[in-house]
Order: sequence, then C-alpha cells, then structure tokens
Amino acid sequence: MSELNSVDTALLETIADMPGGKAAGAYNIRKDSGCASRMTTENIDIRTKEDKPGIDILIRAGTKNETCHIPVIITKSGLTETVYNDFYVGEDSDVTIIAGCGIHNCGEDVSQHDGVHTFHIGKRARVAYVEKHYGEGDGSGRNVMNPQTVVYLEEGAFFKMDTAQIRGIDSTRRDTKIVCGPGAETVVTERLQTHGEQQAESNMEIVLDGPDSRGRVISRSVAQEHSRQIFYPRMTGNAKCFGHVQCDSIIMDSAKITSIPSLTANNTDAELIHEAAIGKIAGDQLLKLQTLGLTAEEAEDRILKGFLA
Repeated sequence: MSELNSVDTALLETIADMPGGKAAGAYNIRKDSGCASRMTTENIDIRTKEDKPGIDILIRAGTKNETCHIPVIITKSGLTETVYNDFYVGEDSDVTIIAGCGIHNCGEDVSQHDGVHTFHIGKRARVAYVEKHYGEGDGSGRNVMNPQTVVYLEEGAFFKMDTAQIRGIDSTRRDTKIVCGPGAETVVTERLQTHGEQQAESNMEIVLDGPDSRGRVISRSVAQEHSRQIFYPRMTGNAKCFGHVQCDSIIMDSAKITSIPSLTANNTDAELIHEAAIGKIAGDQLLKLQTLGLTAEEAEDRILKGFLA
C-alpha cells in the first residue's frame, strides 16, 4: 500500500467521484502499478491476480444496490503498464462499478495505461459500469490509454456502460465487445472529446446472440483543432433481436472524423438500425445564446457541454 497525496486525490475525484480517495463500499485503487488502497465487503471480494497484473472482482449472487470503485492513477512519467481485471457477477445481482484512469504526467516520456476488463454477468443480473479517462500535467510527455472491454451476458442480464474521455489523452484505442445471450440487453453511451493533435479510435462490436436480445449504442464526440477521430461501431444479430447504433459528432477547426457503422443480420427476425451524423455547431444556436448575454466563446462552450452531457 502507498500513501495518497493531493495530486492523487484530485485525480480520483475527477475520474471516480472519490473525494479524498475514499468511497462507500468495496474499492481498489491502483497507483503507479501498485495497490494504494483496497476495501472488500461481505458481498464483493477483490483479489490480486497471481499470474499477471490485475485483480479479480467476485460479486456474490443476489447482491443489491452496492458499488465497487476500481480506479487507476499514474503519476510517474514514462510508466507503461497492461492490467487485466476480471469481473464475475452472480445471478440476480444489481451493482454499480465505477472505473476510470487518470494520468498526471509532468515529464518528457510517454505514460501509458492499457486496461483489459472482462465481465461475466450471470442470469438476470444488472450492472451499471461507469468509466472516465483523463490526462493532465505540465510536461511534454504524451498520455496514452488503450481500454479493452469484453462482456458476456447470460440469459436476462443487463449491462449499461457509460464511458467518457474528458480531456488530456493524446492517443487512445478503445476496443469494446459485448455478447448478449437470450433476453439480455446492453446500452452503451460513449462520449469523447479531442483537441490539439490528439488521436482517438473506437472499435465497438455488439453481438446479439440470443433470442429477444437487445442492444443500443449512443456515441457522441467533439473533435477540435487538429485532432482526429475514427469510429467503427458494429452490430450483429444472430437471432430475433433489436439493435440500434447512433453516432453523432461535432467537427471544429481543422479536425477530421471518420464514422463507419456496420450492421450484420444473420436471422430474418433481426431488426437492426444505424444512424450517423457529423456536422459543425449551428450558427443560429450560437446567435441565440449570444443574444442572452454570452460571449461567442461562452456560447460555444455551453453547446459542447450540453452535447456531451
């Protein structure tokens, strides 16, 4: 275990809503490739992996209204790590898992976190998963994050994922795969903001494998200055199912955005829909806010915050 300082606690509050580095319920704080603090409960057990970096989170069947925080913070410039976290969620559970990664890089070297999260969600269990990524620091070193999320939903299970990249990440590749069993449902909301020379790639695959499964993807992004974004959302229906993919992006300055939604139906009863839109801020929106007393910069900021909310 290691002590948390003011930089650490500020990061934890930003990425995981943990003021002072504390939270109710189970939690595990990973700092600079080590465990800074951990708390388990009667229903949520957190164990260190023995074969590779990472933890196993075991949630007892029937657990209700409990929260587990598993944030990662990096404060050493030049630190690069790959972490494997596995979640085993028992049947009929209803839990919230709050993850997130924050990098404070004041050096000249690349700081990088690659996190692989795999969820095994039991029958009729419900999981809300919140993930925030954020970078800061006054050095010239780059902040890199490459999250990978894999989810397997058993019969009647529900998985809601809210993932957001706030600011300060120079490069990211986000890989997500969710497989829904019979009657299972997933809702994924992705929010992404890039600026400067930052680059972001999001690959998302939703497989509706069981009858009466459902999937929805809502992706919203803002690309500013010279940044680049690429989106590959894919929805596959292998049974009677319903899937909807919606990608909306605001492009500004000299940024570039590519959105390539894909639908594959392998069953005549699969109903799949996709929508994709890329555009700039409407002039009448800016004008309306300016007539209410906001400056052009304030109006633009208000619109972007509302779009990404």
